[in-house]
Amino acid sequence: PEDVLMRTRFSWISNGTESSYLRGERLDGDTPLSIGDPKPFPIVPGYQKTGIVEWVGEKVVGIKPGDWVFMPSTRIGGNFLHEHGGHVSHAVQSADMVWKLPEGVSPVASSGLLLTQVGYNCGMRAPIEDGDVAMVIGDGLVGHWAAQTLIHRGAKVILVGKNDDRLAHFAPSSNSNTLNIRNLDSVEAIGELAPQGIFVLVDTIGSVQAMENYFQLLRKHAHLVSAGFCGTRGEIDIQLLRGKELTLHAPAGMEKSRMDATLKLLKDGELEAESLITHRFPVRRAAEAYHLILARTEPVLGVILEWKNIK
Repeated sequence: PEDVLMRTRFSWISNGTESSYLRGERLDGDTPLSIGDPKPFPIVPGYQKTGIVEWVGEKVVGIKPGDWVFMPSTRIGGNFLHEHGGHVSHAVQSADMVWKLPEGVSPVASSGLLLTQVGYNCGMRAPIEDGDVAMVIGDGLVGHWAAQTLIHRGAKVILVGKNDDRLAHFAPSSNSNTLNIRNLDSVEAIGELAPQGIFVLVDTIGSVQAMENYFQLLRKHAHLVSAGFCGTRGEIDIQLLRGKELTLHAPAGMEKSRMDATLKLLKDGELEAESLITHRFPVRRAAEAYHLILARTEPVLGVILEWKNIK
């Protein structure tokens, strides 16, 4: 009675999480695969999509057939490792886990709403005052959305990565810089951009070493935000945090209030998603999409699967 049935139109691949599953690195979102664990297959990959409601249960209020909605993971049956998945033609979920898209919000741009919320969460964890410098490690989707959120809050943002094509998707502003650190002394270069020190350091690539490399640039009482999947290499020495009395945040997962706030920022234009989409594949070519993400045969950032002709 509380369920909503949706026919999927667009699903957004989560490049990092889904390719990590394909490489056999994790059992679920935050559990690394250990020696002796079963491989994480078979699974239905993904966890985010938009589509049109086809049916609602008798207790559902505020959502009706014909509405465009966002839905995260779908309940599934069968002999799968997890009882949920994302990339499916029809999706079923309880109404409290379904978001009706506001007027004017693109169903394509919002098909990655849960991942957008991850970036939003990274950008919201630390206190920010106007002019504070925040550095985001990683030019992937979460890095972009974390940087966008920090700019929205008034921070001066440095987005660092190793891919010019990805960094080019970051809209320039008076409160932002991008830096390709592939072939330079990144500590020196970032120090020149932030001579007063960094107040917020966000890691979206899952590397404790990457964060520790920049500790010398942090101000006293600075904040670390770790959002990338560290696998079995996630240890950090608390003593390293004491010298400058650093605070460590470890955001994960989704919460309804954060999803609501992320959707509102998308609606208001404070967060931008569509410009991050580089590829759209009909779902029958999904294998090509995953190969592109894994092999990087050409520049790639946001990848959408389209379900328009699936019956």
